[in-house]
Amino acid sequence: MNTARFSESVTGKIVDGVLVVTIENPPVNALSFHVRAGLMDALGRAASDEVSAVVLTAIGRTFIGGADIKEFGKPAIEPTLPDVIEAIESFAKPIVAAVGGAALGGGCEIALACHYRVASKAASFGLPEVKLGLVPGASGTQRLPRLIGTVAAIDLIGTGRPANADEALALGLIDTIADDLPEGALDVVRRLVGQPLRRTGALSVPRSQPEAEAAAARKVLSRSRGQIAPAEAVRLVQAASTAKLEDGLADERATFLRLRDSRETAALRHVFFAERQASKVDRLEGVTPRKVETVGIVGTGLMGAGIAVSALNAGYGVIGVEQTDDAAAKGYARIAGLLDKSVQSGRLTDHARREALSRFEAASEADRLVQADLVIEAVFDDLAVKTELFRKLERIVRPDAILATNTSYLNPDEIASATARPERIVGLHFFSPANVMRLTEVVDCAATAPDVLASAIAFVRKLGKLPVVCGVTEGFIGNRIYSAYRREAEFMVEDGAAPDEVDAALEAWGFPMGIFAVNDMAGLEIAWARRKRQAAMRDPQARYVEIADRLCEVGRFGRKTGRGWYDYSDGERRSDPQVTALIEAVRAAKDIVPRRFSPDEIVTRLLAAMAEEGKALLAEGIAARASDIDLVMINGYGFPAHKGGPMFRAGEV
Repeated sequence: MNTARFSESVTGKIVDGVLVVTIENPPVNALSFHVRAGLMDALGRAASDEVSAVVLTAIGRTFIGGADIKEFGKPAIEPTLPDVIEAIESFAKPIVAAVGGAALGGGCEIALACHYRVASKAASFGLPEVKLGLVPGASGTQRLPRLIGTVAAIDLIGTGRPANADEALALGLIDTIADDLPEGALDVVRRLVGQPLRRTGALSVPRSQPEAEAAAARKVLSRSRGQIAPAEAVRLVQAASTAKLEDGLADERATFLRLRDSRETAALRHVFFAERQASKVDRLEGVTPRKVETVGIVGTGLMGAGIAVSALNAGYGVIGVEQTDDAAAKGYARIAGLLDKSVQSGRLTDHARREALSRFEAASEADRLVQADLVIEAVFDDLAVKTELFRKLERIVRPDAILATNTSYLNPDEIASATARPERIVGLHFFSPANVMRLTEVVDCAATAPDVLASAIAFVRKLGKLPVVCGVTEGFIGNRIYSAYRREAEFMVEDGAAPDEVDAALEAWGFPMGIFAVNDMAGLEIAWARRKRQAAMRDPQARYVEIADRLCEVGRFGRKTGRGWYDYSDGERRSDPQVTALIEAVRAAKDIVPRRFSPDEIVTRLLAAMAEEGKALLAEGIAARASDIDLVMINGYGFPAHKGGPMFRAGEV
């Protein structure tokens, strides 16, 4: 027969008695209403006598990318996904899933319902619903453990991480990997005709060791930081061992619907959509980024090395420049060491490490940067140092090369104004360690050309990071809000709260680490130096807390010195009576009578301080959207994603 169209996104063609059903709903073959309806119509066609079996496949790099985000929050339209999945599994003729890309969420659940699964090497499988505060809602928690057991299912569903084709095969999630996916699936399905069909829902859950199952559950729950969905996912997977399929499905669906309407899911959905808006800039519509293939990095210390590794992993050629041959050799060793750690952790193959290093050059001559399309400076955060460096660079690099500063607090407009071509200068504020942290603030300077800004955004995206565009202000979005956050925390400590009480309240609320513990980890001397530089400009009438300065004056710089806000002398974080005495002395000098703060008051005041500073950033045009501020605080400062960010919380209140 010729190609039949079952809906606007689902077609079919009979090949030697096999109906090959193809989904094409770009960009990710989401399970829109017309996909679900088309699949049901295709099954109706497959029931005819001239069809002996079905192969289900898709066009593009994604098999099925889950639910259609345009349908989020709207009433369900029949056929629902559970209806489609039940129809697939109960179908009288063999159905083989031919998976050539990512099968995510509902796409993975559809594959699980098929009677056999063939995948290409490029395929991956995942049930990432917990990342939106949900559990799988169309049988994932019940069918996956029947194929791979509860231990592996708890891991995959509880974390939402994907499994590549090799892991999926080893687990038993798929049945085979085929070099030629369409032909491989057709060969398999022809052999299944007339044979008893293996229906996933009819399988028994393989027995597992109770200790292993409990360990898998603990691992998921320990990382959940109070989120509801991971715990519910674990419960549902464990229940699959004892519940009848129909009972498990009913429990799963009820849990999915309950979570769908929760504050947690609303917050995570907000984050999901915020990421899709973050790097959109009105003035860049229709602007084409410049071609960037070789990246120069001046300074290969901790930050520069992290940026270099990120660029190498993304496929760029990288030239790292230092002032001496010895410093260049140390930079090379530092970058090679970071790549070695990635190999040891399994994030990188040894072949990929060698290939990355083949694209890296460490040099002591800045003239080597003539090859670079983009040069990023990662040197000491001093205005004079950076300004002189940029004047030197502009005499070396090509006229079309982009220059980027990684400054955290300095004004990039001042740096740019000292150059002959300020339009090619942009800010790229990476967060340390740059090879791990996902956030990058892309700073749109006063003179930055549109194609330079577009190029910077495209570069950050290719690194696999999240670009958030902001204007010029001291500290940009993140550090400016963090300064307000820290200031409010120090006000409460001076007024009677203990540092460990503030941190305990934040950690109980969902932060991975309290603010004083974070300060100790980062090092107190950095902010101290900045405060000393700004002392002459400080409003003498504004409240100022000297406690952090006093800690630095006695050499308490945080973890690196064994003492900061806390004592780390035995390797553990402990409250320190010396800090308590110092705080009490400061209070007494100001005649402050200490009072108690409840955990709720601590959190409320800190969230309000963040939100107020965020409102100021919006009013000044530094941040384009409130959701951009939320993304910065979530991805750069540990704000719990399932709480939505400080601006989202302020909107709720």
